[in-house]
Amino acid sequence: MSPKDKKEKSDKKVRAAIVGMGIGRPNGQAIQKNPRGEIVALCDLKEDRMMDFAKSLPNEVKFYTDYKKMCKDKEIDAVFVGTPNQWHVPIALEAVKRDKHVMVTKPLADSEKAAEKLVEAAESAGVVNMMSLSTRFADNCKYMGSLEREGFFGEIYYARARSVRRSGIPAWNLGFIQKGGGAFRDMGVHVLDAVWWIMGMPKPVSVKGVAGAKFGPRGLGYWNYNKPEKEVYEQYKSDDYAGGLITFEGGIGLQVESFWASHQPEELQIELFGTEAGGKLNPVTLYITEHGTAQNTMVNIPKGPSSWDNIAGHFIDCILNGVECQAPLRHGLIVQQMMEAVLKSAEKGKEIRLDKGDKKKK
Repeated sequence: MSPKDKKEKSDKKVRAAIVGMGIGRPNGQAIQKNPRGEIVALCDLKEDRMMDFAKSLPNEVKFYTDYKKMCKDKEIDAVFVGTPNQWHVPIALEAVKRDKHVMVTKPLADSEKAAEKLVEAAESAGVVNMMSLSTRFADNCKYMGSLEREGFFGEIYYARARSVRRSGIPAWNLGFIQKGGGAFRDMGVHVLDAVWWIMGMPKPVSVKGVAGAKFGPRGLGYWNYNKPEKEVYEQYKSDDYAGGLITFEGGIGLQVESFWASHQPEELQIELFGTEAGGKLNPVTLYITEHGTAQNTMVNIPKGPSSWDNIAGHFIDCILNGVECQAPLRHGLIVQQMMEAVLKSAEKGKEIRLDKGDKKKK
């Protein structure tokens, strides 16, 4: 590559569109902050939300209320999808159809079937496709993952992961509380994805779960203890708690829990049980036994870029430098399969097998 070509490559920017002005804000701000990223378009049903976000951007941007029209814009290289779950797949499908790189907030979809359709389309299109995962890309999680890859924990044979809110049901968009939404797809996905990645992404085999809604349908447990209007909470059609035991190949076990509302202290925690060491995520603490004594070490991780900055930087590297994506939509699909199995197991009251396809192949 000539010096001129190198300079042109280094000067190139990813021109991105942000769909959804909620979680789209931190993702969009991180893309804009990156010297090789630029926000050129915003898309939302409410123009005032776009105008408010646009005030924080250094350049003028286009406004769209129709995502299909936005995806036809040839000046857009990549699309971030940050809408309620039910719209992730329709918008992302339109983006890859137009050869746009795409990044989707968690969870990948509102159902396993929809997630499968998107992954197949994105991989066939050959575009960079990535999940935006703020817990997986946080420095503490990355540190724990690096220890696992180095063999520090030995064999991780069991883990626990939970996300607990005291009163945190989101109702600013009905999509969160209607069918396809719920606590497990909103918050459980964070700890499920993160612990699965830290563990080395073992292959799931079976799931037994419980789930239900004990607060939301009664108008209780909503964000910051605010009670919504009756016509809002009457539309509650999803879970406000879910938990399950996931078994992976080799007999590895994972207990995962998520609560939007509860009479328990708020917590986001991951705990690892290994043959050589154990650990927990918040705060990062490592447990080993040496010379017949227990040693507990709290790790002070230097403050680095935010998880949003890490996500944006990796997405841009994948697009401009051809770096292999470390969080492709296919990872989101596997996590989706585990989530849906927990909820399906709760509904049917029985274990759900995830290895049936393997048996058929044999």
